[in-house]
Amino acid sequence: MSENPTALLQQLHEEHAVALWSFCLHLTSDPVRAEDVAQETFLRAWQHCEELVERPGSIRSWLFTVARNIVIDEWRSKRFQNERPTDQLPEPGDPVDQTDTLLQAWVVAEAITQLSSEHKAVLLECYYRGRTVAEAARLLGVPEGTVKSRTHYALRALRLALEEMGVGA
Repeated sequence: MSENPTALLQQLHEEHAVALWSFCLHLTSDPVRAEDVAQETFLRAWQHCEELVERPGSIRSWLFTVARNIVIDEWRSKRFQNERPTDQLPEPGDPVDQTDTLLQAWVVAEAITQLSSEHKAVLLECYYRGRTVAEAARLLGVPEGTVKSRTHYALRALRLALEEMGVGA
């Protein structure tokens, strides 16, 4: 091993860079973070070159241990836990403002009042309560085919009621 820190770092890079990056990729599952961890590991190797010169047989295990510790430290740090990738920006808008949702619910509720009782019943069971056609048929006491056709016509009637109220699809 060379005693010159720059030469030592060059030699370490030539001998261990591929294995170290693969190990870092295994730890992080992210190629960019793996590069960052490997770079930080080589920086620490350069800072501790005297220690590495004294024990040349265990350099790779030292590098892997340092890389593992870097990943653990990042994971534990608050900074890492609160980071958001820039390619996953949150949707704009105020998450507290539910005015549009509330107004839409009122309009739909008003349109539903214009439906027949049979159409209201199938929409209630199939859409609001999440029941299957078979379950709705059993509860309403009608054949499954009737539930399907009533659902179809109920949705058409609901769309027509919404259009009459000035709501476009």
